[in-house]
Amino acid sequence: MSGARGFSVLLAKELREAWRTRRLPLVAILFLLVGLISPLTAKFLPDILKAALGDQLTGIPMPPADAAAGLEQLQKNLGQLGALAAIALAMGSVSGELDRGTAALVLAQPVGRPAFLAAKLVAIGLVLAIATVLAVTVAWIYSAILFQPLPVGGWLALAALDWLALIAWAALTLWASAATGSTTAAAGLGFVALIALSIAAVIPVVDQWLPSGLAAPALSLAANKVGAVDGVRLTTSILGSVVVVGGAAAASMASFRRREL
Repeated sequence: MSGARGFSVLLAKELREAWRTRRLPLVAILFLLVGLISPLTAKFLPDILKAALGDQLTGIPMPPADAAAGLEQLQKNLGQLGALAAIALAMGSVSGELDRGTAALVLAQPVGRPAFLAAKLVAIGLVLAIATVLAVTVAWIYSAILFQPLPVGGWLALAALDWLALIAWAALTLWASAATGSTTAAAGLGFVALIALSIAAVIPVVDQWLPSGLAAPALSLAANKVGAVDGVRLTTSILGSVVVVGGAAAASMASFRRREL
């Protein structure tokens, strides 16, 4: 079996398993709810707070009920819930097959370990891509209904940048899964990486090289504020995220090569 054909067979296997184990439908539903709730929250939260608290809000600035607020809600929800979903998808990707013994059966076929891991990362990326596009599409539709329609191109850019950030968290967790052989340890390390890099992102010069640095340019592009986008910052954030994904993938390969099945 050639390397290319072996990879395509393994990728098809991963996608079938994502559907049969309901990982794909569940993540898609989660992201759909994120896309639905984000603009609704921006629209109705001020009214809900006024009705619930009344005079207690006197002098307290209220969040605006506009498309920009909906975008901020969407970005925040995708950044938090999306990152956790990416970690959940990747944490048992290798360790789960090691525990069940299926990794040894698969690799007994004429396919290499690099193709085995690459198929898993690509499959996770496709699941996250489908879910992210679904969330952004639903959010755009509701934002257009509740506020005003914004250019589609900016929202597509937001979806692409958010997806790149999510696949970075998935790649780091995949590395942990391959290195430790434990689903629990991989989940813990993935979460620790998320927290550690989020703390590091407080420093602006560091943030511009991390996946978190993609959030601000993504918001500006989706809000049709192209002039507010720092091109250098966007470029470095994209490059930094690609390096994180590539470095984590390479580390996963190195760790998995040394592992006994």
